[in-house]
Amino acid sequence: MDIYIYSDESGTFDYIHNDYFVFSGVIFFDKKTKDIAARRFSKAERDIRNKLNDFSNEIKACSISNANKGKLYRSMRKDFKFCVVINQKTINRKIFENKKHKQRYLDYAYKIVLKKCMETLIENDYIIPNKVRIIFVRVDEHHTATDGKYELRESLLNEFKNGTFNFNYEFHYQPIFPSLFDVELEFCDSKSMYLIRAADIIANHCYHKVLTYGVVEEERNMFIYYLPSNHISQNGLDYFSQDK
Repeated sequence: MDIYIYSDESGTFDYIHNDYFVFSGVIFFDKKTKDIAARRFSKAERDIRNKLNDFSNEIKACSISNANKGKLYRSMRKDFKFCVVINQKTINRKIFENKKHKQRYLDYAYKIVLKKCMETLIENDYIIPNKVRIIFVRVDEHHTATDGKYELRESLLNEFKNGTFNFNYEFHYQPIFPSLFDVELEFCDSKSMYLIRAADIIANHCYHKVLTYGVVEEERNMFIYYLPSNHISQNGLDYFSQDK
């Protein structure tokens, strides 16, 4: 069993001018489902391009109408989505002191939402942990140094395959996927990948929800995690429409 994750971010990680930052994405449990979702999203994009008579530019959430964003978002209603919302006003200010601290915190936020989401999927029998072999992680490319990309991959691999150790309490957290062979992390150009553009639409949707309401409204097939971690919403699992 392989797992495919496509993700993007929305907002600016800068607590002075921004209240929230969001990582969001979509998860698939097999290649067939992933490919079907890509074709479905591609068709929704093609319909919008035909309607606008515009085939020159990449369709991004920031450049299309709310109605067209809604159409693209609804094309993914059958797919399992995740979101982590960072309340920048309430996290430690030292995180913003330099780029390295900021990147490590963002890596932590990304890792923790994936971990919590996977644990919930395992608890609800959507994933059999001992059968997971490779996790393919695709992230919209951004200005991350090569060593930063390596550190994120190693962090994800250790979390999922080896578990982590809390030295303060001498406690070892068991790995989620003990039979995992590898985490393949790639930073991708959204122009050439439908599901990265789908993740962009999801991230934009969640970001504007939290700007409007202070939370992302619970909905079908959506796992939501908040940092600082004072609230978790996984009610979307109650309506998860894919077959187990």
